[in-house]
Amino acid sequence: MASYRTQKVASLLKEELSLILLHKLSDPAFGLMTITSVKLSPDMKLAKIYVSTYQTEMREALLEKLNEVKGLIRSELAHRVQLRFVPELAFFIDDTLDYVDKMERIFKKLHDNEKKSDE
Repeated sequence: MASYRTQKVASLLKEELSLILLHKLSDPAFGLMTITSVKLSPDMKLAKIYVSTYQTEMREALLEKLNEVKGLIRSELAHRVQLRFVPELAFFIDDTLDYVDKMERIFKKLHDNEKKSDE
């Protein structure tokens, strides 16, 4: 279980990272993306940032682009937040939407099979 401080800092980082990506990095190559969550290590030296996008074919390119500008994002974050150490940033693709879509297809298939067996 994450400490209260860790949760508060993760929430602050998520908000500030969203603003940085919205205002400072308004590159069309990023497309429509959302920061879904930020997980901080207990010592707050590493931040795992989970990013979601609706353009599934561009996920790897998005991840590469984010990793290219990771230093710029981190330095901008250092100017915005008052922390002793600004954590290292690690970006990951959040595949929760894929999982939800897969589960919905399975349920739909089961539902359709039940209708066919009832007839």
